[in-house]
Amino acid sequence: MVSGAGPAVRTVTGDIAPSALGVCDAHDHLFLRSPQLPGQELDSARAAAEELAAFRAAGGRGLIQWTPHGMGRRAAELPALARATDTRIVAATGLHQAVHYDEDTLAALRTQGLAALFVRELTDGIADSGVRAGLIKVAGGFHTLDAHARWTMTAAAEAHRATGAPIAVHLELGTGAEDVLDLLCADLEVPPAKVILGHLNRFPDLDVHLRAAAAGAYLAFDGPSRAHHATDWRMPDAVRALADAGHGARLLLGGDTTTAAARSVHGGPGLPHLLRGVRPRLERAVGKELVDRMLTVNAAAAFAVEWPV
Repeated sequence: MVSGAGPAVRTVTGDIAPSALGVCDAHDHLFLRSPQLPGQELDSARAAAEELAAFRAAGGRGLIQWTPHGMGRRAAELPALARATDTRIVAATGLHQAVHYDEDTLAALRTQGLAALFVRELTDGIADSGVRAGLIKVAGGFHTLDAHARWTMTAAAEAHRATGAPIAVHLELGTGAEDVLDLLCADLEVPPAKVILGHLNRFPDLDVHLRAAAAGAYLAFDGPSRAHHATDWRMPDAVRALADAGHGARLLLGGDTTTAAARSVHGGPGLPHLLRGVRPRLERAVGKELVDRMLTVNAAAAFAVEWPV
């Protein structure tokens, strides 16, 4: 654990030096519930522990859970999982797209104040768990930012200004990166280095990728545990092009396991696939040094914060 001044990664068991994060899955889920995924809830603590153990056996050490407020984070259970599996887990605050919530929940959040909720979960803890979040997760729409996205991103920017926390953005099918950067960075003045753009592998437009990286944002190539992604095979070429353009320090890797069927303990690729499948494939394409950096140095930098409290 770390104390005093200096950047730290805020894990569910306390703040750590960035270098202690180790080999990191920069976007995944241990627990997740949504009406959009009926019958595929990630709600088994036993399965989560088994997945983490498999990830650890494959060489993983850190995992960033992007599950936001109201989607079954099970925050109180995360510290025990982290200790039992010797992993570094980072929890999220934030809010996903409106389709993941009922209207009563959204109305209550509008009344209580979204930014205040985010700040509280980052500094005091999630509900009464005592577990503090280490990032803010928000989401855009398909090629657009609707009113809900603008509301959540505005709140995220306010919470960032109060805490320094990074803002991780679900890009629907990888689209809308430039609109997100225009809103968060140009309009709301969030430093681009505090923005992590997720799912860019799902929209392999190199021009968009290069512009986002040149702006200074982190680019997350995540989701190999998801089915029906015909663009996954293009990821090595995108990573190579970005590295050749001088943006190797802006790249992250994640798994984004969102359904029970995708877990390795249920026969899917799960958490270990990032290191057992994706990593060697990417190493053959772009070299071990860059892939190691994406999994360690880049992840540590992306989630390190000079926390005010």
